[in-house]
Amino acid sequence: MNRKYRKTIIAGNWKMFKTPSETRAFAEELKSSLPRAKRCSIALCVPYVDIPAAAKILKDSRIAVGAQNVHWASEGTYTGEISADMLADLDVKYVIVGHSERRQLFLENDLLVNRKVHAVLDAGMNPIICVGEDWDQRQIGVTLELISYQIRTALAGVTPEQMRHVVIAYEPVWAIGTGNTATPEQAGEVCSAIRGVLRKLYGARIARSTTIQYGGSMNENNAEALLAQEDVDGGLIGSASLKVESFLKIIQIANQE
Repeated sequence: MNRKYRKTIIAGNWKMFKTPSETRAFAEELKSSLPRAKRCSIALCVPYVDIPAAAKILKDSRIAVGAQNVHWASEGTYTGEISADMLADLDVKYVIVGHSERRQLFLENDLLVNRKVHAVLDAGMNPIICVGEDWDQRQIGVTLELISYQIRTALAGVTPEQMRHVVIAYEPVWAIGTGNTATPEQAGEVCSAIRGVLRKLYGARIARSTTIQYGGSMNENNAEALLAQEDVDGGLIGSASLKVESFLKIIQIANQE
């Protein structure tokens, strides 16, 4: 982490877990248990049906509410979809875009990710753009080339001014939900390379100020070593964000001097 230049963000990604009533109980406990230190920002990206419950409990707290997906259109005949304006009206601050599970299970490609990024930004919210390689891609040595392409495509048409609202999350596909984690050195190498791509696209100042998270089985046991990397500015936390105790431990680690 480098707090001199950029924000540290710990964001939970609940995926398809927790009902609204469970969300209310979790949010109440988390809000009442936060450490006094305010050196990192906190977000909970919850299922659509949980957003109203989370937003009500966490209003006026320092925990932002996030969504896990969005449709690229502002409105239309898209049965079952949710627009960025709908999310913004519920006081959503962050939206995960391009998560590997969306790419793999729902066949979302990089061009669609780009459209969603613009929808989120146009609605005044902050996209958390996920990028990452699978195991085969890492084995044949194309990780950095692939991630460079994903970033360049996702950010096509995004202005330097809009980049103030963009968060990048490096999530190696082979580590998501598997219990496997990239070593701190692997995570640091890729996050540094991501910053290098941003530098080429937007210049040193914007690259230096952009928050780059690590996702992929970050938990209370490995968070300290991962966050010690210069270019790892927080975490997009999966299963460890489903329990208040483990999520709080990660927040406490991120709040350390």
